[in-house]
Amino acid sequence: MKLRNYFLSSLLVLTLAGPALSQTGAISADLVQKTSQANFAEFFDLLSLPNDAVNAQDIQKNAGWLETAFRKRGFTTRQLPNDGKPLVYAEFTRKAANAKTVLFYIHFDGQPVVPEQWAQKTPWNAVLKQRDAKGAWHDIDRNQLLNGRIDPEWRLFGRSTSDDKGPIMMFLTAFDVLKAANQNPAINVKVLLDSEEEKGSPQIGKVALANRDLLKSDAIVINDGPMHESNRPTIVFGNRGDTPVRLTVYGPKSNLHSGHYGNYAPNPAQLLSALLASMKDDDGRVTVARYYDGVKLSDDDRKLLAAVPDDEEALVKRLGISKPEKVGRNYQEALQYPSLNIRGMAAASIGDKVANIIPAFAVAELDLRTVPGADPAYLTAALERHIRGKGYYLTKGEPTDAERAKYDKIASLVPGGGSKAAIVAPDSPAGKWAQTALAVGGNAQSVVRIRMMGGSVPTDKLVDALQTPFLLVPLVNNDNNQHSFDENLRIGHFFEGTRAFANLVTTPF
Repeated sequence: MKLRNYFLSSLLVLTLAGPALSQTGAISADLVQKTSQANFAEFFDLLSLPNDAVNAQDIQKNAGWLETAFRKRGFTTRQLPNDGKPLVYAEFTRKAANAKTVLFYIHFDGQPVVPEQWAQKTPWNAVLKQRDAKGAWHDIDRNQLLNGRIDPEWRLFGRSTSDDKGPIMMFLTAFDVLKAANQNPAINVKVLLDSEEEKGSPQIGKVALANRDLLKSDAIVINDGPMHESNRPTIVFGNRGDTPVRLTVYGPKSNLHSGHYGNYAPNPAQLLSALLASMKDDDGRVTVARYYDGVKLSDDDRKLLAAVPDDEEALVKRLGISKPEKVGRNYQEALQYPSLNIRGMAAASIGDKVANIIPAFAVAELDLRTVPGADPAYLTAALERHIRGKGYYLTKGEPTDAERAKYDKIASLVPGGGSKAAIVAPDSPAGKWAQTALAVGGNAQSVVRIRMMGGSVPTDKLVDALQTPFLLVPLVNNDNNQHSFDENLRIGHFFEGTRAFANLVTTPF
């Protein structure tokens, strides 16, 4: 079903029947839109705050803003210390008697920006755009969001509109909707707002352990990542982890004149290229021995994967590729296997700074997406065995003269901080509760259930620290350009995300 048609039918259901916000009341799509309109100016204000976690002062400004916004909605708040980049904790003061407690995790930091790449003056001043018949985006007055008729196909462009300040504003708006509708949560609500998710949340496990009693809950709901491309309500039961690895191949002690030494001194860029090429075949499958051995998919797992309504023909077209790699039988199955991705390469210079040299070294930055059965240590060890098997001596740093004299192929492999994959059973109590809450018109089949998404969030660290079941509920449009320039949020998704939060907190667990 096309995106616009799906949301029109969804809103029609809301208008005629109202979502199951409680056993006694319902809420209309008009109220969701009216309340959202009242909050868009506040959303613009939040988006105007730079939030790259490399700048502690910016993070502190965001944390202060969030405390004020949550307190205005009846939450108590506190900042959780984190080396100058505090996380924010909020708890709704009105308690539901004999009810379960759910901890909602959302992050407020964002990816770095290169302002000149954006089709607007600054990514910190959100711009409203609409698309013309040819698919091109054009600026329109963003004040149109504050009153009058709204086209759900409009999009708001700016850093963190979708990843992840958009969901934060949806959450806040949902509580304003409940207040306007005289509704109360059916669960006890806690919120953890992360300040370093885009940097891998290096301290979140430590922070969670230090505040374990404060963060205690019956389930964790992580609100990050895009919805399924069908834009049906989406529940994800796990996520890949990620570990960065730097591979360096060494050549001569210094750059050499390519005329004097070409055909004599080995070129590390050529060696690195050959080494990387040996790690994958022409179908995109990793050829490193035992790389996939830890993946075990049951018949039930494969049924769940096959039930996801992916339009692979449309996906291939949108990506601009002729065919996908053959790691899995379909897109969902491909995500169940660990990946080996080259995210950057460097050797000497290109462009205006290119020189006729044989470089002294060549570097590749890799990211290895981890899955259950293949954690960072397992994948890094497999990669190390492969490199040694290709005749390389692995050094701990710059090779010594003695090492250079003894070994003709020298490399170093340096892993960074990694994260493990995390996954829960789809039929868990939390999964059943979320499916009931998100179902459109009470139809459980309207919810897309995904075994594991490709993106990495700090689920493993948070879950390991708190020992609490979790699930992911993504709320933003699939084509939001997250982590890139021109990041955007579809306005219809803001309305639907607000409704989703309202349904989650008012559905008994």
